[in-house]
Amino acid sequence: RERQRIPAPTGILEARASIMPAEKRIDAEDGVAYTFEELAEYYKGKYKKKAIEAYWDECKPVKKKGKAAKEPEPKVKAKSKGKAKAKTKAEPAPKSKAKAKAKADAAPKKESGRPALAGQYRSGKPVNVSPLTKMTKDDLGLLPQPKKPRFKTALVGIYVRSQPNGGTDKSSNGHRYDSIPFANGMIGADMSCQLINYVHEEHDVFFEVVKNFDALIVRCNPGQIKADGGYQNKFDDGMRALRKQGIQVWPSPDVMEFMGAKDALCKIADMSIGLEDTLAYYDAAAFSAGFKKTMAFQPRVIKQNRGSAGEGIWIIKLKSGNYCKTYGERSCADDEVLDMMEANDNHSEEHTVAEFVEFCLNGRTAKSGTWTSKGVGKYLEGGKEAGGQLVDQRFCPRIVEGELRYNMIGDSLFGIIHKKPKEGGISAVSGTGSIYTFYGPKEKKFANLTKNFLGADLAKIMPALGLTEEPIPLWWTSDFINASPPGTPEKDEKWIVGEFNCSCVGISKCLAACITDDAPNACFSDIAKKDANEVKRIGDMVGSKALTILLKEAKKTRIPAAAGEYLSGSPVDVSSLKKMTKDDLGLLQQPRKPKFKTALVGIYVRSQPNGGTDKSSNGQRYDSIPFANGVIGAGMSCQLIN
Repeated sequence: RERQRIPAPTGILEARASIMPAEKRIDAEDGVAYTFEELAEYYKGKYKKKAIEAYWDECKPVKKKGKAAKEPEPKVKAKSKGKAKAKTKAEPAPKSKAKAKAKADAAPKKESGRPALAGQYRSGKPVNVSPLTKMTKDDLGLLPQPKKPRFKTALVGIYVRSQPNGGTDKSSNGHRYDSIPFANGMIGADMSCQLINYVHEEHDVFFEVVKNFDALIVRCNPGQIKADGGYQNKFDDGMRALRKQGIQVWPSPDVMEFMGAKDALCKIADMSIGLEDTLAYYDAAAFSAGFKKTMAFQPRVIKQNRGSAGEGIWIIKLKSGNYCKTYGERSCADDEVLDMMEANDNHSEEHTVAEFVEFCLNGRTAKSGTWTSKGVGKYLEGGKEAGGQLVDQRFCPRIVEGELRYNMIGDSLFGIIHKKPKEGGISAVSGTGSIYTFYGPKEKKFANLTKNFLGADLAKIMPALGLTEEPIPLWWTSDFINASPPGTPEKDEKWIVGEFNCSCVGISKCLAACITDDAPNACFSDIAKKDANEVKRIGDMVGSKALTILLKEAKKTRIPAAAGEYLSGSPVDVSSLKKMTKDDLGLLQQPRKPKFKTALVGIYVRSQPNGGTDKSSNGQRYDSIPFANGVIGAGMSCQLIN
């Protein structure tokens, strides 16, 4: 980048430039040294004056070489008038000195831990992310990155270029409205956290850069990558590859998919927070037969897998009320009329059983009748692989009393929200006039549910969903519905899970930072002080949980391989070589980022018992492990091959 020397700016910046006419500092943007005058003129118009001054304070001064190094002498052509002026500036009169001292005392002292101001950018290091396109204006509110972070992390966002301001979930600077608290929580736990954006045109470069992080927090709202022109599956596959390399991804694509899928309710059906008669359908025949049988028995809730905010979730009753006494006694006829309400806006419709089945399978057709729903149906389209599924669950009448949302940070409960539907409604999703009441994590009236959920069922959830190797999400929610008959004592009430959500769950106390038509310039600074304190608590807890996970993973690398374990498959792909040994018993984990890649080459003599007289029972030479572990301990990988 070329910059020209031009006359000094006027006003405050000119005054500051006169104080430090010859000092040069390094601009972190390009690593070149400039005077304050040059720096101020270059950034003039881009950033406010105070932001430029604050940035100058953070720039590293150029070190002077040797004791003899002095400021350049004035040119000979400078006349006595100029010398007098210079002298006056160098040696101010007592009155001027007093003024200068007063001004210096009044000026705020630099605080190394203060949040970034408008125009300041703090996501450029410690990992070099310069190959990535910067989509945001600044890092307003972000704390300084620690000089020696325990782990290096990044928060990944998406700026939808086809949408105003990058999307409806953004602050005016382009960051998601609640990104800063998460990043600051990580920084507060002595980890770095850089704010970066995924741009699909630089997919390969992006995943090459993020290999240098220890963990990623993904904050891309569902549908936004597609809306920006990218492919969600391609992004997800990239994240899965990072997980295989030992890099934490919160939440990983598999965690989002398996926890967010409606059939997760079937997988927890036998827990205290589940309903045993919860069914999942993946094909037309199973849905048609199964729904007609359950619908004839009692009112149902049918949930599509791919909707959000209640779209495609139907509360259904037989208009005639002609329910059978035992399950399976009869099935509904195609012409029986259904009384239906959709959860996204609480609107009601009437359709025959046949019309509802047709809408679910094929959408709006001549056979499905006329629908007022905003949705398009086709809930099984694409099959199970594409997320096509329907969940059939017993209707719990007490949902009209509201549902409970448990806000979770890892395995800890942060708070409880009671969401009561508007009078006459069933759904309590945002925008339907529902009433929200907030409770702390130790609320007595929900003590029984809290005890059972946290103490008995929480540890079973990830294994039940097929996610044994994944940690519980950092920030997620679980919605509960009261399934008990009216009049059941609180201590005996049964609450069942309506859904899990870990896909970009928002922090409601940060909504003041989200742009709207009425607040087009909303930013992180607009969050009220009272809310900001709670937001900080959330961020701090997230940072603490993240650090615990990373430390636990780091300890695993120090645990030697057990019998049957094989740790020589990476980082170099040796799959083309024949494996002659049973395991790598005693071998340390290979470093994720080895300084050098090495291998220990052995020979297994197939004509001799156990491969030779110098072998252990697993086929490795008896002293191979110590050599390999010594190399690994020096920060290099060492794979055992034959």
